[in-house]
Amino acid sequence: MSSETLTLQQQQARVKRIEPAVWTALLFWWALVALMTGLPDKVQGFAPPRYVAQTHDIFIGFAVLLSLLTLLSSAAPRLAVLSPLKRSARWLTAIAILTGIWELCTAKLGLLPLPFFAPPRALIEAYVTDWPRLLDSVLHSLRLLALGYVYGSIAGFITGVAIGWSRGLGYWVHPILRFLGPVPSTALLPLSMYFFPSSFSAAVFLIALATWFPVTVLTWSGVASVDNRYYDVARTLGANALFLVLRVAVPASLPSLFVGLFMGLGASFSVLVAAEMMGVKSGLGWYLQWAQGWAAYANMYAALIVMALLFSSLISLLFVVRDRTLAWQRNTVKW
Repeated sequence: MSSETLTLQQQQARVKRIEPAVWTALLFWWALVALMTGLPDKVQGFAPPRYVAQTHDIFIGFAVLLSLLTLLSSAAPRLAVLSPLKRSARWLTAIAILTGIWELCTAKLGLLPLPFFAPPRALIEAYVTDWPRLLDSVLHSLRLLALGYVYGSIAGFITGVAIGWSRGLGYWVHPILRFLGPVPSTALLPLSMYFFPSSFSAAVFLIALATWFPVTVLTWSGVASVDNRYYDVARTLGANALFLVLRVAVPASLPSLFVGLFMGLGASFSVLVAAEMMGVKSGLGWYLQWAQGWAAYANMYAALIVMALLFSSLISLLFVVRDRTLAWQRNTVKW
């Protein structure tokens, strides 16, 4: 039996193994639609709920789309576009179950009190009625995060390479790292508000500081752990010190550098939200504080979902950059 025949049989077996999960997800999504449209809502408050029909239309539309993709996967199981659906089928089932419990406990039975626990339709209302303010907050947060993260990454990279290469410079910088590194950047917020001319520049500094420390430490570790034989071979071929740093030390330390970039990005998210709650006039952190102050908890949950999607997308984008940059080390990088 040829290898192509075995591969085809393996693909067919994989399709048969995954397809029931897709049908299960479809079943639960239509059950969620039946729950939302068939079971009446419990009367709560004085004003009638808004955007109920629009919410139902969104969930019905997603269930119809899932049905079409499921039928297409049955008719043409080898289409590459359907593989993400098969991989995420169990997650789609879990989301449908959790959304059904959420809808049941809030809108249908009223087990969770308003306004602290809003039903799904309240999120739709928040997005429809307050999208200009939310979009403006997202843009301001992206600008603030980009400036702080880029400045901190560049400074951390330069510092890490310098102290990893030069023991003399490391003698002076190591104590500073040990002294400032463990201190949370948000603890320096009062000082930064005093020394910087605006709350925006203070927030950029704090995000850069939170990014600088992990990038510096991991880059330093990567440069310091490069095998000396690489340097010996390069010196034998006539390489100078600058060539050793730029063409030997830095490429060999890139996996450690990307670990620092990931850690710095995660730290910058926390500092971003905390900094935006302390003086800036827009941003996701400011939006969360504003929504909580007005008891608009649906808007707060809507902002949290946007924040989670935004931050996870940035992490995924950094993974794409990492994979393309380290394509030549594909067999050595395991994360």
